[in-house]
Amino acid sequence: MTSETRPRAGARGSDDMVRRLRHGTNQLTSAALARLDAELAWYRALPAEDRSWIGLVAQAGIASFIAWYENPTRGTSNAAEIFRAAPPELTRSISLQHTLQLVRIVVEIVEAHTDTLAAPEHRGALREAVLLYSREVAFSAAEVYARAAESRGAWDARLEALVVDSLLRDEPDDGLRSRVAALGWAGRGNTIVMVGSVDEHLDDVSAADLRRAARRAASDALVGIQGDRLVVVLGGEGNLREQAATLLDRFGPGPVVIGPQVRGLADAGRSARAALSGLVAARAWPSAPRPVLADELLPERVLIGDEDARRTLLAEVYTPLLGVGGHLLETLGAYLDAGRSLEATARQLYVHPNTVRYRLRRISAVTGWDPTDAREGFVLQIALAAGRLSADEPS
Repeated sequence: MTSETRPRAGARGSDDMVRRLRHGTNQLTSAALARLDAELAWYRALPAEDRSWIGLVAQAGIASFIAWYENPTRGTSNAAEIFRAAPPELTRSISLQHTLQLVRIVVEIVEAHTDTLAAPEHRGALREAVLLYSREVAFSAAEVYARAAESRGAWDARLEALVVDSLLRDEPDDGLRSRVAALGWAGRGNTIVMVGSVDEHLDDVSAADLRRAARRAASDALVGIQGDRLVVVLGGEGNLREQAATLLDRFGPGPVVIGPQVRGLADAGRSARAALSGLVAARAWPSAPRPVLADELLPERVLIGDEDARRTLLAEVYTPLLGVGGHLLETLGAYLDAGRSLEATARQLYVHPNTVRYRLRRISAVTGWDPTDAREGFVLQIALAAGRLSADEPS
């Protein structure tokens, strides 16, 4: 093949060939779309609007090839220019693989029509030009999708940050459901919030890796990075606490607190409040496990003025003991005042030590906290103090 018949930089296609191509543009587009409809199920499943956009893209691609064939130094093989005819959202409807299928079919259609589009002496050059052009378009299409994915990733990260911030402020609005749906939140099962510190060296690549790890850990996941604080919201039907624990090494140094499990994302604010309060209060319990449940930090949270923690202790400890009868509250108070000595408590109450043992077991059964354990006894002591103070509050 001679340089006169091959379209390359500085060489123009023949005027007769260019006229033939332009005259056959509509024919080529119609044939390409007919092939798409006949061979590709994904194309048939698209909404009519998206199919019409693909028609414009195919037509723009053929027109761009003709302009390039006429003058390679001025024409373009940039897929971004071809896709300019369609809205950016089209890259969400069709994948890169689908786009390459579209390019392949258009190439095959042009090749199939070379006998009618080109004079015998130009047919070989036309086929070579189509193959060269299609290769360049395929490479640039990959760049278009890479940029679209990068743009979507940046947008999703900003949207995710807004959603997490709304949950932390416990200000869900009417748009929350649509925003989390856009982020892929399915909303099946329960929800928990996990908070801790973030590594100061967390860059964009590490943040993206963290988000992928969170999505592997649970069916639903949201990640918020707020300065030196990391917030992870997990949802699904499995054991969310175990799933959250798998992300522990993704947090920076210091305590990591898991809020209580709630029924759904709309109630996640309650889990977030408890987790954030626990993160502040955890300093008062240096030997706390990591991660630690926010409900294991109830006494420390009460000490920093957390009303939710105070109400929880009243509802789960003081009120049940009060309902059973005053002798359990009296025994608990005497036991704690006596330095947790059975004999001293029995003398103070004028009962046998076995009676004290029995009542302590009853307290544990009613509340779920064991008075004879140092840590759990502290929880009961704060609950008892909160209950005594609440009894003096005006109704």
